[in-house]
Amino acid sequence: MITVRIRFEKLGEAAYISLLDLQRVFHRILKRSGLPVYYTQGFNPHIYLSFACPLSLGQESICECCEVKTEAEGQDFETWRAALQPLMPHGIRITGIAPALDKVGEIDHADYQITVPASAAAVLEEYNAAPVAMVLKKSKRGQKELDLKQVIPHIDYRAEGEELTFLLTMPCGSGEAPNLNPSLLLGYLHERGLPLWQCSVLRTKLYTKNGKEFC
Repeated sequence: MITVRIRFEKLGEAAYISLLDLQRVFHRILKRSGLPVYYTQGFNPHIYLSFACPLSLGQESICECCEVKTEAEGQDFETWRAALQPLMPHGIRITGIAPALDKVGEIDHADYQITVPASAAAVLEEYNAAPVAMVLKKSKRGQKELDLKQVIPHIDYRAEGEELTFLLTMPCGSGEAPNLNPSLLLGYLHERGLPLWQCSVLRTKLYTKNGKEFC
């Protein structure tokens, strides 16, 4: 049994496809493709399919991936790409298909590129000057207060035309560190005047616990 990792970009309008709908999309596409993917056993067999670190609705990414399994050996994965890409919705582009190397459980943190309007400079400077930045983080276990300054002590932004961009590295995955979403920071800044509808989040890389890019 081989675990196959399908890498893809999720950009533009595709950012508004929820995880549940994305799972349905991939299930249908894999069935239509006729590729030799593995089905679970039992009364109601279905394609084995899992996604690593799903994004929040509205966030884009150039480093998404999902996994399927196959019992067929010696597969030509360029053939897989050619079979799948024409069936993908607009905004989803396959960037690579290959046997999985790292385990999904090894994912530890991720890089994000955040874009905000140039008028948000004052809000960012207010954040940089603040000694603490307390937010309420919600999870299945309840909610707790978190100081964002412990994770993002300073925002180094740069101007690009009428926009400001900055990079964030945040915990991501199922490790010991809390799994943090950039929306926590944007929500905090929104309460201080940041117009959320003019902001965008792009995930650019996933990393393992030893700092290696996830592959």
